[in-house]
Amino acid sequence: MNTTITAGVRVDVRSTYLLEQSWPEHGRYAFAYQVTITNEGNKTVQLLSRHWVITDALGETQEVRGAGVVGEQPVLRPGQSHEYASGAVLRTPWGTMHGEYCMVGEDDNEFDADIPCFMLAAPGHIPNERN
Repeated sequence: MNTTITAGVRVDVRSTYLLEQSWPEHGRYAFAYQVTITNEGNKTVQLLSRHWVITDALGETQEVRGAGVVGEQPVLRPGQSHEYASGAVLRTPWGTMHGEYCMVGEDDNEFDADIPCFMLAAPGHIPNERN
């Protein structure tokens, strides 16, 4: 699991490869990811929008922006969590995702809660680290 904490908002992400929805012969690799957003702060916050950066193994990047997550703009009181699942399709057997959620506090101040960078990888296709 990959985790970040920004201004008291914890974001945990886990991804899985979806073999039954993938078609590697045609450059289709499907992945699911589950996100848990937890308010570890002492003030109520609301998720307004999302911004994802999805990068495949060829370095091709796509950005996704939109209101809320899976049609919701959850309000999280201190100690509350919101979980949801979604998915992504890549043309390559591995890639990465990261981004941020635009949040607003009860004081009407907006801030970005980081979504940690996480790997999307079909079994046997995790890249070797180089550098």
